[in-house]
Amino acid sequence: QVQLVESGGGLVQVGGSLRLSCAASGLTFTDYDMGWFRQAPGKEREFVAAKNWRAGIINYADSVKGRFTISRDNAKNTVYLQMNSLKPEDTAVYYCAAARLATTSPVSYHYWGLGTQVTVSS
Repeated sequence: QVQLVESGGGLVQVGGSLRLSCAASGLTFTDYDMGWFRQAPGKEREFVAAKNWRAGIINYADSVKGRFTISRDNAKNTVYLQMNSLKPEDTAVYYCAAARLATTSPVSYHYWGLGTQVTVSS
């Protein structure tokens, strides 16, 4: 049974930082690319970042470029999202997802976590 479990969310002030983690189990982690998406209330789920680690390709949404960094630790079966210079518009539930080939589209992803809430207060 595949499980993706996010952690690290919380309440932070504008300009602050958070690091999200996503621990994967039940799959061969190195067979999958990993991505992060987010969903704010009343909005559709949107792409944040993804890493095609075998090709060394990383993609970020324009809204987070220069502020967020995706990374992974294959020894720990974990993917991270370091979020700096947070803004109120970053407030959302953040989801990690696993895909055979990472893209910016959620339909490419086979497995999803339940999400972790990030709230940025002004």
